[in-house]
Amino acid sequence: MELALAHETMARWQFGITTVYHFLFVPLTISLSALTAGLQTAWVRTGKAKYFKATKFWGKLFLINIAMGVVTGIVQEFQFGMNWSDYSRFVGDIFGAPLAMEALIAFFFESTFIGLWIFGWERLPRRIHLACIWMVSIGTVLSAYFILAANSWMQHPVGYTIGANGRARLTDIGAVLFQQTTLVVVFHTLTAAFLTGGAFMVGIAAYQLRRQSRTEQPERDRVKVGSMRASLRLGLVVVVIAGIGTAISGDTLGKVMFRQQPMKMAAAEALWDTAKPAPFSVFAYGNVNEGRNTIEISIPGLLSFLATSNFHDAVPGINDVQAAEKAKYGDKAPSYEPNIPTTFWGFRWMIGFGMTSFALGALGFWLTRKRFWLAPEHRRGEDEIPLLMLTRNRELGPFLSRWMWRLLILTLGFPLIANSWGWIFTEMGRQPWAVYGLMTTADAVSPGVSIGEQVTSLTVFTLLYAVLAVIEIRLLISYAKAGPTDEDPPDQDPTLGGRSDDADKPLAFAY
Repeated sequence: MELALAHETMARWQFGITTVYHFLFVPLTISLSALTAGLQTAWVRTGKAKYFKATKFWGKLFLINIAMGVVTGIVQEFQFGMNWSDYSRFVGDIFGAPLAMEALIAFFFESTFIGLWIFGWERLPRRIHLACIWMVSIGTVLSAYFILAANSWMQHPVGYTIGANGRARLTDIGAVLFQQTTLVVVFHTLTAAFLTGGAFMVGIAAYQLRRQSRTEQPERDRVKVGSMRASLRLGLVVVVIAGIGTAISGDTLGKVMFRQQPMKMAAAEALWDTAKPAPFSVFAYGNVNEGRNTIEISIPGLLSFLATSNFHDAVPGINDVQAAEKAKYGDKAPSYEPNIPTTFWGFRWMIGFGMTSFALGALGFWLTRKRFWLAPEHRRGEDEIPLLMLTRNRELGPFLSRWMWRLLILTLGFPLIANSWGWIFTEMGRQPWAVYGLMTTADAVSPGVSIGEQVTSLTVFTLLYAVLAVIEIRLLISYAKAGPTDEDPPDQDPTLGGRSDDADKPLAFAY
């Protein structure tokens, strides 16, 4: 029994490390591809050099992220095959369809058109070249959709039967791809991805502009500054819109979760006993073994509203849901409670870091409206550097300016933390189920893998990811500090092909 528990624990640790690390790159890849495509669209439509420089700058950071995402995604395949063979056999007939679609449709879009975009700057007509990056963006969204459809099936199995061999068999691909869980999860994940990308853009653009504001005017590159100002403004707009979308989709997802996984909702609030109305816990500290909270700060009725849109409805508590699932599923698991402290605090850190980014984005968006964001003595016409000073308060202006820059730079990492805790909450809150109601995590692990092999592979993967993290961070910091490119826009007719004088040149990497 202890050996089986150790086996399961090591497999879960390996899954958690590889999945959370991989998901650091996914939201950035999704959002940066679309934001880069938007900036390139602005350049093609206006011909302004600042949009070209911004496109090249964010394109570099996008390529770094997508490369790391692909590498870490490959490791995911290895750990699934090694640690979760029984799970893979059980869900294989279900997951085969959406994952095949992801590989044949989505990954084809990404891999084919990203190559054309990288090497086609001076060889493809501008509009065709622009279409390539939009196809890459569409591919990243489709890839996320198909993978989230598979994950949503684990949260709420539909469109299947259990065959004579004990494996789940697909009967309705439409139900898997378009069930409510899939649609809501995709909406929430995409809005969170754009919140991440917008904050990433705001943080780096704020760093560049703050550094430029300390530089003597003759040394400033007006076009580079303009590209970062456009990036800052775009990032702030995206953070505000995506933040609102994340809150709306999160509320919808919470109501779906309450209907489909009542234990996860109760664990997220450390609600031990059924309450009518149910309070929302702002802070709680309790004894898990005794099933009660010793300290709790809560808002009356708010959890009932979040779960059912009614402030007076009852919400089942952990103890009652545990008894109901014990009666329904018997002894498939020793307990049907997830790890309460991790679920409770993971839920709050997800919301806290995500909404902090939204709040800072909204404040930055308000401060940078029109020209009210500069004190009169700091306006320099076309070469002005945004210092984020209020115009009507000379004492508050410099203080706000100094701290606002720092906060905008810090917000770069907040959505990444929120995303990580969101996935930890999603997966750990479903425990002890690997597939909700059908297969427990204990039954999903590979029976033929030893503890020694698990320890070895976990050590190798962790060290590999540590090396990749160092490479990723150094590359991002290097390119972020370097700022926009000194390269001028390609000199070509936007309706024709590349320049005639380079027809015989070998293909060169654009970055």
